[in-house]
Amino acid sequence: MDTPTGRQAATHTIGADALRALVADIFRAAGCDQAEAERIGFHLVSANLTGHDSHGVIRTPRYVQYLREGKVVKGQTIKVVAESPTHAVVDGGYGFGQTVGPQAVDLGIAKAKAAGMCIVALRKSGHIGRIGDWGERAAEAGLVSIHFVNVENGELVAPFGGVSRRFSTNPFCVAIPSPDGQPPLLLDFATSLVAEGKVLVASNGGKKLPEGALIKADGELSTDPATLYGPLTQGGPRDPANGEGAIRAFGEHKGSGLAFMCDILAGVLTGGGTSGPVPGGKRGLISNGMFSIYLDPAHFGAQGFVAQARAFADYVKSSRPAATDGDVLVPGEPEARTRATRLQDGIPLQADTWANLVTTARNLGIAEPQG
Repeated sequence: MDTPTGRQAATHTIGADALRALVADIFRAAGCDQAEAERIGFHLVSANLTGHDSHGVIRTPRYVQYLREGKVVKGQTIKVVAESPTHAVVDGGYGFGQTVGPQAVDLGIAKAKAAGMCIVALRKSGHIGRIGDWGERAAEAGLVSIHFVNVENGELVAPFGGVSRRFSTNPFCVAIPSPDGQPPLLLDFATSLVAEGKVLVASNGGKKLPEGALIKADGELSTDPATLYGPLTQGGPRDPANGEGAIRAFGEHKGSGLAFMCDILAGVLTGGGTSGPVPGGKRGLISNGMFSIYLDPAHFGAQGFVAQARAFADYVKSSRPAATDGDVLVPGEPEARTRATRLQDGIPLQADTWANLVTTARNLGIAEPQG
């Protein structure tokens, strides 16, 4: 595979346990306590295991930089701003998303189990990672969950019909519990044609971007990560502020409309902020907002909900494939298959991703792991 500069990309494969340990060591050396460091390592590697490399350990150098610059705060606990039996508004205090995210989700789970449903509006979270992790967490507790996410001050995506950045990648996620031993039904995607992290992966020699993923300032479509980041140097930093182009929304007006609503729900209704200008003209730190709905099927009178949902999934999969060697997949199935493969064979990382991870570790006095 060729990189944007034409050189041949290579990969480094490492086992999940070793990668978790390395990332945990990095964040412990960067100042986090052991529990938080291990939690960050767990969730970043979880993203890699499911094939969402854009939200995996490629984020480690950026997270460490954010910690040093005060853009994310270690050791935070969510603050409940307002609540009732069926809702809560919580502030993450710019804590690591891997710390305040599960706190907010667990609060929603507890309230939904007691009342049948709950809405949790989380604001001011650091990068909250792969949203599927939070859907899976609720599904493991037997709950249906729906998540709308935005990024305050995080303009990366052009709206349908435009070229100027107005949205972030604004993920949307729905998770449905499955019978014991089976992965949940999980719909988890960015409302942009690709996540920013996938542009980051491509810039490091990883999987190329699909046609038309990016748009230049003059309206020309592009697959070159330099459109978003500006001129690329091997191993150099990737800062969207240096680029003049934008990511495109998926599905033309449909993805753009969903991204718009993610900003309204996760940004405005949470009391956080949208990706656009802040009233008064002041721009704060980049943070995630997440508007989450939790539903307990037991309170809805749906007899055998989990079994019926799985039966419908099996029915959908029974559709005759369009290609002779094709396969019909249901939401969450690609991630489950990738997880099984990577747990067995190891996690492949692009050469630049691995090099940047090793450099970050060495700068913190950590030796490169073997194997």
